[in-house]
Amino acid sequence: MSLYVDIEKSFPGFKLSAQFEGDNEVVALLGGSGCGKSLTLKCIAGIENPDKGHIIINGEVVFDSEKRINIPPQQRRVGYLFQNYALFPTMTVWNNIACVIKKPKSQRREIVDGIIEKFQLDGVKKLYPRQISGGQQQRTALARILVSEPRILMLDEPFSALDTHLKWHMEQEVASVLAEFRGTTVFVSHNRDEVYRLSNKIAVMADGKIESTGTKKDIFDSPKTLAAALMTGCKNISRAQKIDDKTVRATEWGIDLKTEQPVPDSIKYVGVRAHHFQRVAEMTDEKNIFPCRIHKVIEEPFERVVMFSFDTDTDAYLQFEVSKDICGEWDLSELVLRVPADRVMCLEG
Repeated sequence: MSLYVDIEKSFPGFKLSAQFEGDNEVVALLGGSGCGKSLTLKCIAGIENPDKGHIIINGEVVFDSEKRINIPPQQRRVGYLFQNYALFPTMTVWNNIACVIKKPKSQRREIVDGIIEKFQLDGVKKLYPRQISGGQQQRTALARILVSEPRILMLDEPFSALDTHLKWHMEQEVASVLAEFRGTTVFVSHNRDEVYRLSNKIAVMADGKIESTGTKKDIFDSPKTLAAALMTGCKNISRAQKIDDKTVRATEWGIDLKTEQPVPDSIKYVGVRAHHFQRVAEMTDEKNIFPCRIHKVIEEPFERVVMFSFDTDTDAYLQFEVSKDICGEWDLSELVLRVPADRVMCLEG
């Protein structure tokens, strides 16, 4: 089941402009707080009405501003997992799931008992939401969504309220659900790792706009915009100036970098991920090799973070992250690094 979204909605001081599509895949909306991710979901579900645009679910137009089509939320068959799960506090787990099924009582009992067993909720089916854990609440909410036979799924920051151990466990359970679901899922998150593990396609949002879209490999390996680089975790970004088709000046770092891909005329920034630097034994005439001044070394549980600047007049510090298994014998009092040409990211603003 497919999804097509092309909408705009304005508020005082904020404008949403979202364009993306999915075809039986997991599409992640990746962005920071307040960028418009949840608002986009509400527009798809029919909870909010866009000012203009189109929303098409599985070939059916559910919103069209020009043709004045606006299908009510209950008729869109959208499975929406809210951040707070939206369970009915006065209903048991069993009844929370059963209340959305529009079938005879005998069939309803069979469906609910089946999904409760599948989601391992049999021991809490007679309890109320306040009496069960956060993970059990989430499983109840997901079970309720699935028995409603939705055409698409929408998950709004599904792991934000969970602790680290439970978050990992629930992520695996959600991944299993998504693998079985025969339709498009829109997964909203600000966490790049969750997005990478769960999604097929990523749409990066910033300030109400979809900045870039692509497969997760494309977005992580070659982000085209500053917002995409930041949201995918790039920690080293400098303002940039094009020198020629294969050379860019990182103005804040005081160096010129050779690139593998042509430098676009629209370049505004250049980025290098912290784990993409390569240590070399000494200075050579090879391209993109620079001496460094070490500011400090930060100990993490399994890696070291080297804060450094290139040997210039600038004090713009960069991060070089390396596993302790690799750098355990290194003398970090001196450092010469290579920036691989194929790892230099040319970014638009």
